[in-house]
Amino acid sequence: MSYPQQYAQHAPQGHQQPAQNGLATGSLVLGVVGLLLSFIPFIGVIAWPLVIVGLVLGLVAVSKLTRNPANSKGLAISGTVLSALGLVVCVLWLVGFGAAVGNANEQAEKEVTVVYEVTGDAPSASVNYSSYGDGTSEDVNEDITTLPWKKEVRTRGLFSGSSLMVSTGAGGGAVTCKVFVDGQEKKTATASGEFAIASCSNF
Repeated sequence: MSYPQQYAQHAPQGHQQPAQNGLATGSLVLGVVGLLLSFIPFIGVIAWPLVIVGLVLGLVAVSKLTRNPANSKGLAISGTVLSALGLVVCVLWLVGFGAAVGNANEQAEKEVTVVYEVTGDAPSASVNYSSYGDGTSEDVNEDITTLPWKKEVRTRGLFSGSSLMVSTGAGGGAVTCKVFVDGQEKKTATASGEFAIASCSNF
């Protein structure tokens, strides 16, 4: 018994699996979002799980390309690459943050020498400067009648708000303040007249 020729011509020639691009699409979406977020400081921590999951999905999608050629090769590869780039950016941020913290700790433990200097022709002046000790700082006031004046203090790291301020008295005249940290001049200022103030603060 023979089948009609028309039916034979339309008989299925083989079974082809339908395209399954869910993994590749998910990898691409997570890769794009994760890569964009990875460039934003602090908010970039959200990118970590996105790019890691996106990379895993992308690799799985790529591995299935040989078993199901109908899958989108472009989606799978794009998702994998973008997720990998996002992960690289996240790692670079982590390394940079760790280096910054390490440098800050190193600077905090480094012993530095601070030198205050006051010069001028004022017959008298009042000096207020930051002194350090035992991890703290305090303001010290001194009245001076002879210029130039110099004071050296040592500390581990500098405190925010460190200052040197010089004011003339009723006799007027001019004063100049200077601050040196480990031999490098950090601040200088000059003032003249009665009760004038020269400020070398926030160095």
